[in-house]
Amino acid sequence: MSSACDQATVTPAAVASPRNRYFDLLRAMALVRIITYHSLGLAWLTVVFPAVGLMFALGGSLMAASVDRSGLSAVGRRLRRLLPPLWMIALIVVPVMLLSGLRPSWSLLLWLLPLRSPPVNGWGTETLGIVWYLREYLWFVLLSPPALAAFRRWPVPVVLSPLALLVTLMVTGWIVPTEVADFAVYGGCWLLGFAQHDGLLRRLGRPALLGVAGALAAVGAGWLFTHPGPRGYDLNDNALSNALWSMAFALVLLGMAPSRAPRARPRLARALRAVNSRAMTLYLWHSTAIGVTYLLARHWSVDLGGHLGHLALVASVLTLLAVAVLAFGWVEDLAARRRPVLVPG
Repeated sequence: MSSACDQATVTPAAVASPRNRYFDLLRAMALVRIITYHSLGLAWLTVVFPAVGLMFALGGSLMAASVDRSGLSAVGRRLRRLLPPLWMIALIVVPVMLLSGLRPSWSLLLWLLPLRSPPVNGWGTETLGIVWYLREYLWFVLLSPPALAAFRRWPVPVVLSPLALLVTLMVTGWIVPTEVADFAVYGGCWLLGFAQHDGLLRRLGRPALLGVAGALAAVGAGWLFTHPGPRGYDLNDNALSNALWSMAFALVLLGMAPSRAPRARPRLARALRAVNSRAMTLYLWHSTAIGVTYLLARHWSVDLGGHLGHLALVASVLTLLAVAVLAFGWVEDLAARRRPVLVPG
C-alpha cells in the first residue's frame, strides 16, 4: 500500500516518499503483530498494538488518495490488487475442502468476490477465517467514493457514525449481518484514514489530537477493564473497546506521520519493501502455516508449550511463510502490474 499527501501544505510529490516509508513501517509492524498474536494467542498484544484497526486506517488513507487521483476507477484498481492473492489460495484450498466433504454450491463463488465470508469446512474453519478482513476491506473499498464525498461535507458526524451504529446495536440488541457489525467496529478507523489524507489531522494540532485520542482511549480502556471477555482483556472480545482503542491508536500514529523523509538504512528499507509487496500473501497464508505447524507437532509428538515450544512454533510458522512467499508471492507482482520476482526488495 502507498500513502497520500498533505494537500494543505505541500505538493503530492514532496510527501509521497516519506509518508510511504512511514506507512510501510506501520503496515509491516501490524503484520508482525497479527502473525504473533495468532501464533501465540497473547491477549495483551491486542491492547499494546491494535493492528487490524491501524491497517484499516492506512487503507482508508490510500483509498482516499486513489479516489482523488482516479475517481470511480480506483475501486476496480483496488479490487485488481486485492483479489488475485485470494484466488491463488482458493485454487489450492477449495479443491482440498471439496475432497474432504465440503458440499458444492453457488456460495463457492464467494471465493472469487468475498462480499460475504466464503464457505469452509473442517480445518478451513480454523485457518481460513482470516478472510473476514479481506471481506470487510472490499466493502470499505466499494463504499469509499460516496463515503469520501459525505465525509468532506460532514467530517465529524461521518467519522462518528460507525461508533453511533455500534452503540445502537449494543443498546438495542439488534442482530445484523456480520459485515455491518464489523463496519461498526472498524469503520471509524477507515474514515480516520480519509481525515489523514485530507490533512485534517495535521491541522487539528498536536494538543487537540492527543486530547481526542486520550478521551477515546480512556473510555475504551475503562469499558474493557470493567467488561472483560472470555480471554480476559482481549480487544477482540469487546467490540466497543476495540473500536474506541483502535481509533485512538490510529489517530495518534496517522496524525504524527512525518512530513520529511526519515533516514533509513538500506537493509531496513529493502526489508520493508519486501514485506509490503507481499502483505496479502503473508496475511492470507499465516493461519495455514500455523495450522500446518500444529498438525506436524501432533504427528511428531512435539510439545509447543513453554518458551522453547513457542520458539519452535514461531520458527516453523516463519519458515512456512517464507515458502508461501516464494511459491505464491509473485501473484501480487502480477496484480500490481510489476515484473514478477521470487524475492522482492
